[in-house]
Amino acid sequence: MKTILAPIDFSPASKAVMAEAAELARAFHGRLVLLNVLQSTGIATGFVGMVGLPADFGSAEKTAQELLAEHERRLTDENLPVESAVSYGDPASSILDRAKTLAADFIVMGSHGHTALYELLLGSTTHGVLLKANCPVVIVRADASAPTPAVTEEEHARV
Repeated sequence: MKTILAPIDFSPASKAVMAEAAELARAFHGRLVLLNVLQSTGIATGFVGMVGLPADFGSAEKTAQELLAEHERRLTDENLPVESAVSYGDPASSILDRAKTLAADFIVMGSHGHTALYELLLGSTTHGVLLKANCPVVIVRADASAPTPAVTEEEHARV
């Protein structure tokens, strides 16, 4: 059975990540593992500002577990084997550690589309995972639900 790890941070991009990860799990008759990584609010990385989570870790963990349980129930109702977990620390390292522990076949995660300056100064969780993962990483755009704009012949000629 294939294992698909889907790190989510409860941002708007998480919905698209879960949809893509669930589709991949179904295609491979696999299981989906949802992961939320809690970090100190004083550390800035690619998963900054976990939406809706308080700074207090005890409260944050409880909130994260409740949100993960809701997603887990919904996906289980769709006949998909799913489990969830909360971990602490640097998001990229935590994701990579969990992928290794699970022997994940795929990691499906979002790209928040930060600016190049942001990525240069603070780094990117997605970039960090992509560079060091031992399995394929599927990156879902934060605005994956938005239609891809058509490219005119003039624009194509400039490329």
